[in-house]
Amino acid sequence: MTALLSPSVLRKLNTKIIPLVVVCYFVNNLDKTNVSIAALDMNADLGLTATMYGIGVSVFYITYLVFEVPSNLIMTRVGPRIWIARIMISWGIISSLMCLVHVPWQFYTLRLLLGAAEAGFAPGIIYYLSQWFPQANRARAMSFFYMGSVSASVVGLPLGGMLLTMDGFLGMAGWRWLFLLEGIPAVVLGIVVLAVLKERPRQAPWLTSQEADQLEAVLESERGAATIGEHYPWYKAITNPTVIALSAVWLLQAFCTIGVTLFMPLILDGLAPGKDSVVVGLLSALPFVMACVFMYLNGRSSDRTGERSKHLGLPLVAAGLCMGLAPYSPTAVAYLLLVLAVGLTFALTPVFWAVTTEKIAGVAAAASIALINTVAQFAGIGLPPVLGAIKDATGSYDGGLLLIALALVVGGVLGIAVTRHHRSRPQPVAGEPERARVA
Repeated sequence: MTALLSPSVLRKLNTKIIPLVVVCYFVNNLDKTNVSIAALDMNADLGLTATMYGIGVSVFYITYLVFEVPSNLIMTRVGPRIWIARIMISWGIISSLMCLVHVPWQFYTLRLLLGAAEAGFAPGIIYYLSQWFPQANRARAMSFFYMGSVSASVVGLPLGGMLLTMDGFLGMAGWRWLFLLEGIPAVVLGIVVLAVLKERPRQAPWLTSQEADQLEAVLESERGAATIGEHYPWYKAITNPTVIALSAVWLLQAFCTIGVTLFMPLILDGLAPGKDSVVVGLLSALPFVMACVFMYLNGRSSDRTGERSKHLGLPLVAAGLCMGLAPYSPTAVAYLLLVLAVGLTFALTPVFWAVTTEKIAGVAAAASIALINTVAQFAGIGLPPVLGAIKDATGSYDGGLLLIALALVVGGVLGIAVTRHHRSRPQPVAGEPERARVA
């Protein structure tokens, strides 16, 4: 039987769900990456070398990794509303407490606690979106979600640079104000999530009963066609070859999305030494503006055509080539290549998660999404200390950029290989009735 979905339902999903999750992910990544701009002054105040800073950044991912899969499994038991709210409130409090750090061990300790608090948020939201958005609209939904993440760098890096100028206000360093003020919105949003988030279409007061039934029918039909079905045991799903291959792709792209993101202000400070923190913040933001554009265009194109493999792998290969050329280019060209490399790496993100949630359903999907995201955190654990050590040993980040470039090219090729036979159910072509038909 064929289920029909009115476009009015999709409009409601886009207006009722997407804005909230975008803002939540914006704040999430603001608190996760503000350490990169704080480092411009914090490292000197705390006596942190580049290697020590890299260690402090990486320990976040240790606890994040440990608690990621358990967090998502708990979410399927208690529900996204309660669990996502818990995550946001706890990470907001811990992020604000970073303003009290005075010695390196305190910095390391709070980074460990922040990782434990945030674990499960991103995969939890990805799983949540897969429970609401049909395949034909999923990549674009994921692109909007990740725009919240990337926008945190677009807005957060310049904002962080401006907050650093509060240095001395009420006797407190600017980087301390940065942590204190940027942690508060997460607590407020956590309370909002607890009040307004709905867990299933039939609970949504903004859907009619007929619309909710239509949406549930479409989603149920698609879950039944998943490679790893809704009733597949989660502990078997995480050892499935498809899940392992997707985990490897996500790990390799994380060399850029984690490594470059956390070091972008420091890399640019090396390219153009002497610039003030506001200018470095603005320069650091442009790559993430490009990432927003590329994510939307790539996700939209993939949804319209139903093609997933090339939309996933080719941007990553191109990003690796740009990253590999940057160390051998003049300063202005190197900067433009870094902008393109970051934008192209993020371009695959909505397509990747659309493919993953199309292949896997149910609790197995929740566990698999968490595992894939967990594996990527190894890049967060291992790469920052390596980049810091390369900088301390050579005086530049060029060797680190070449390492990232290699990972991106390999990840792109692997991504094409693992998804080469996968296609989504595309949207109806122009001229069809104003309803999305899903078999």
